[in-house]
Amino acid sequence: MKNVSTRLARGRPRAFDRRAALEAALRVFWRHGYDTTSLAELTAAMKITPPSLYAAFGSKKELFLEAVALYAETHGASVAQVLSESPTARAAIARILLEFAAFTSAPEHPLGCFFVLGAMNCTPESAAVEAALRDRRAAGEGALRQRIARGIAEGELPADTDAAALAKFYGAVLQGMSVQARDGASREELEHIARAALLAWPAR
Repeated sequence: MKNVSTRLARGRPRAFDRRAALEAALRVFWRHGYDTTSLAELTAAMKITPPSLYAAFGSKKELFLEAVALYAETHGASVAQVLSESPTARAAIARILLEFAAFTSAPEHPLGCFFVLGAMNCTPESAAVEAALRDRRAAGEGALRQRIARGIAEGELPADTDAAALAKFYGAVLQGMSVQARDGASREELEHIARAALLAWPAR
């Protein structure tokens, strides 16, 4: 019976923490980008075999899309909270910019923003992956636009303020800060960018 039990134990698939594996995959994609991340890098980080990866996640693309969702519900969740909590649109934008400076330069995770850097220079075969992050960025810009539009309606901003253009401007600033962070800009340097960008806020 002992030998039978030993053989059964050896043949049984090794259990793994799916959430931990997904978090590890997210960090690899975040650091290297979708197309340049190899299956070997993923399985090494996730501590699973290729068959286990495919059994649990289906494909590299499906794994990436799950990583996108995980990032949205963890690292990306604070933006919506800031927009809803802040008393004014300017306060919301200021807080987002300054917190983004701290987040994108933090050493405990890959530098920059995954939504900006996770699928750059993709091949045509990876169009769906590229679109997934483009849609997330567009949604973020849309949330900024809505909060700015509310500020206009409440009299915080001049009535002729172009909410769409202002939201696009601050979205571009955030994307630029992400690239600067990946290039090694410090938190202090990124905060200088954030404060400079706030000078463009329309005066009443």
